[in-house]
Amino acid sequence: MKSKQRLLIYILLAILLVSACSKDQAQEPDTEPTDPTTKEPTEEPVEEPVLYKAPFTGVMSEEESLRRPVAVMINNHPLARPQSGLSDADIVYELITEGNVTRLLALFQSELPEQIGPVRSARDYFIHIAKGLDAFYVAHGYSPDALDLLNSGYVDHVNGMRYDGTLFKRSSDRKAPHNSYISNDSIKTAEETTNSSMEINKMPSLSFHESIESAKIGDNATSIVVQNGKHPDYTSTYSYNEENGTYDRTVNGIVTIDKTNDEPLALSNVLVFEAEHQTIDNEGRQTIDLELGGKALLFQAGIVKEIEWVNLDGILTPFENGDPANLVPGKTWIHVIKTNPGIGTNVSYNLGQ
Repeated sequence: MKSKQRLLIYILLAILLVSACSKDQAQEPDTEPTDPTTKEPTEEPVEEPVLYKAPFTGVMSEEESLRRPVAVMINNHPLARPQSGLSDADIVYELITEGNVTRLLALFQSELPEQIGPVRSARDYFIHIAKGLDAFYVAHGYSPDALDLLNSGYVDHVNGMRYDGTLFKRSSDRKAPHNSYISNDSIKTAEETTNSSMEINKMPSLSFHESIESAKIGDNATSIVVQNGKHPDYTSTYSYNEENGTYDRTVNGIVTIDKTNDEPLALSNVLVFEAEHQTIDNEGRQTIDLELGGKALLFQAGIVKEIEWVNLDGILTPFENGDPANLVPGKTWIHVIKTNPGIGTNVSYNLGQ
């Protein structure tokens, strides 16, 4: 009897022991206990890159360009087309010279291409534009009035008449005077040789939209024709590309491209300024009033606005309601045309829907 009682007691003790172990296992946590002093790791904040606005295009970039602008006289004769370097120009000024032929002044600041040209001779009003921009001026040749300005030290400059065959190179595929070119290395050498500043010292008072959407206020204009005289070789047609938000340019049915990359120009703004012109000699040379200001048209984002232009501290500046007009960030082409017959005759545009 006692043995049976002992056996029963052993069985009960075994059951209690197994039950206790099961409870202990059930209460054990699945993970290691954490140290209350340990903090959860946090993600490092992502630093936003610092962006800089290019002074003549309004384009934002992570790299700040502080080089001095360079203004180059570009030949616009049909035999000089297509030109090299135009797609990198921040602003292109187109003005008439003798014989109702236009010439271009290409301003480079945010980019300086490998090759620019064909380079052509200076005129005094182009020199005044370069002076206002505080640009290093590049030309090959000069009119009498332009030569006087250059000899007076009015602008820092280099001229192909002195450096033909050295800093200025002749291409073999074209005939003079349509074959003079200058490289960016030669421009830098010229700046050093003439002891010219190579850093920007004057910021323009140009204003820019934050986005292209904010520019779409005005009358729709999808196609623009700007005449300099009646000759089709100097009549520019611009077509708005809605997808890219830029204008293509054609002259006499030929798309304006850059010879260095075969890419068509993509312009964010097209401006037309009226200015008084006078013929001053038997050669047909012009004097152009770039001080008075006057009527202007601004084409951007597929719209047109009637504005005015002002010479603001030497820079030809579009104005709207008493302030610098906002431009769409990107490249700009500026036509300066005769007041007589003026914008009403020499500029036409088709209104979009």
